[in-house]
This record gives sequence, C-alpha cells and structure tokens, in this order.
Amino acid sequence: MKYTSLAVGLVALHLMAVAAQAAGVVKVTPLGSHDGEFCAFDRAIIFEDPDGTRILYDAGRTVRGPDDPRLGKIDVVLLSHAHNDHLGEAIQPAANAGTCAVPDISVNVTPKSNTVNIVVAKKAKFIVGGEMGSFFSKKVAAAGGEASQVQLLRFGATRKVGGVSFATVPAAHTNGLDPQFLEGGYGKELKDNGLTAYLGPPNGYILTFSNGLVVYLSGDTGIIADQKTIVHDYYKPKLAVMNIGDVFTTGPKEAAAAIDTLIKPREVIASHANEAATKDGKIIAGTKAEMFVKATKATVRIPLSGKTLAFDAGGKCVSGCK
Repeated sequence: MKYTSLAVGLVALHLMAVAAQAAGVVKVTPLGSHDGEFCAFDRAIIFEDPDGTRILYDAGRTVRGPDDPRLGKIDVVLLSHAHNDHLGEAIQPAANAGTCAVPDISVNVTPKSNTVNIVVAKKAKFIVGGEMGSFFSKKVAAAGGEASQVQLLRFGATRKVGGVSFATVPAAHTNGLDPQFLEGGYGKELKDNGLTAYLGPPNGYILTFSNGLVVYLSGDTGIIADQKTIVHDYYKPKLAVMNIGDVFTTGPKEAAAAIDTLIKPREVIASHANEAATKDGKIIAGTKAEMFVKATKATVRIPLSGKTLAFDAGGKCVSGCK
C-alpha cells in the first residue's frame, strides 16, 4: 500500500511538472547594437522555451561574437539566409559602438563569419535550409567544430531540439554568399566579376514551443501566397517576427498587409528596420517602425535590445510588453 501511494504521488508530481511547463511562457530577447534601442543593423533575437532550450535567430553583426555576455547558453542557431547582415561579416568592438543609425562594425570576422564562430564556441546545433548544409558543415568543421552540428532542414519537414520543433517555410528573397567568406581562387574570381556564390533558396522558420506557442520568423521576404496557404492555413502562428526594412525585404506597408490579410497572428515583433527606429526606447516619428505600427491591425512589439518580452501559448505578451 505504501509503495502504491508513493507511485501515485510520483505520477502526480510528474503530471504537475508537465502542466507547469505547458503553462510556461516563451521569452524573447532582441540582441541589437545599442542597449534599449531598435537600430539599423538589428536582426538577432534569442528565444527561450519554458524547458530552457535557447535559440539564436540571425546573429548578424550585433551579437559581439561568442563571448558576448548576452548570449549565455545557446542550443540552436538559425540562419534564414547567408547575406552579410544575417550571417555576420563583421561585429562591433564593444557594446553601443557607433551610433544607432550607423553602428561601428569594425571587427572583421571573415572568412569564418560571426554565425559560425558562435555555433562552434557554443557547441550548438545549426539549422539551415537551401543548399547551406554542405557549405556550413565544412565551415564549422574548419573552425574547430563538428560537421554534424549543421542540420539541414528543407521545406515540408521538421526537426526537434529539446521541447521546440522547427520547420522552414519559403521566403521571396535571394541567398548569395559574399566572396569574402570563401577562401582560395574561386572567391577572388567571384569578387572580380561582381558575383556571389549561390546557396539555394532562402527561408523563414516556424517554431513550435513546448507551451504550444507557434511563431513565424519571416526572414527577408516579400509578400507571398505561401504566407496564407502554408504559414497561416497550416501552421497557424500566433506570434510573428516580421522584417519591415523596405528595398531588401518587405516595406512597412507591405509587411502590414502580409500580417493583416495573410498571416494573421495575434501579435507581431517588428525587425530589420534598416534605420534608427527608436530614441530613448521610443519610436522615432516618420520611421518605418512608426509606419508599420500605424498600418497593421495587429499588436506590434518593438524589439528593444536587451529587453525581454514573454509570450503565452496564445501569442499574448504577458511580461516586458511596453
């Protein structure tokens, strides 16, 4: 009888732990160039699952290498595509270097890249799509990591790390690798001819967290029908991270149209503004960030560097929401 009671008690504790995890929140922390601001080069975001799994999305230029104290433990690194501002050809020499509009990225990290350096130092899994798997397997191994850290994930499939499931979705953009990331004569020939190395189609991501929250990461993209048929109709995200910078990706009005008519999340985090979007943590009048906030019906969260937001399973911000 005593053992039966003990077993029942252990089962009850386990069920309580599972319920507590399911009721947990997903923490979202932008890692930009200037503390408390949303600046021109800001792309990088850390997501933390209720089970502690930590994911770095598009490290770019504003994460100051693997020793950046803001990183902590990183289990998974995601890269939407290999353009310099996402892969990271250079980083800041110190926190807040330069201005919000023109951050100082004077520390060159080619031919490895900021992303590869972080993957190797953190011993993280590196999830990529397109033709990036074989290229980055060699890059990571050459930098002292293991080729097996790089995990290819093309459209229509999923991978799971900890309590988080990952899927890739299409993005309408390009994915040319700057020759400075290449070694030897081939890189020089590409540079001399004004060409890049093609790494297959770029992508966005769908992340499904252990509390049930589904998040769409747009990557660099235009408005595409897949945002309705695949992202909304199939995955049904409640939170989105939407790039709004114009010219190189959706502009603020186009991004708002995609959010309101195709993706339809409960809340959206603006990203990739390509300009100083805030001053003293407040949106600057006339910026793309302000245009996006005014154009969309969804609740917009501005990613202030170092300020953590927390979201429940329904995509509602419940902490750090100012």
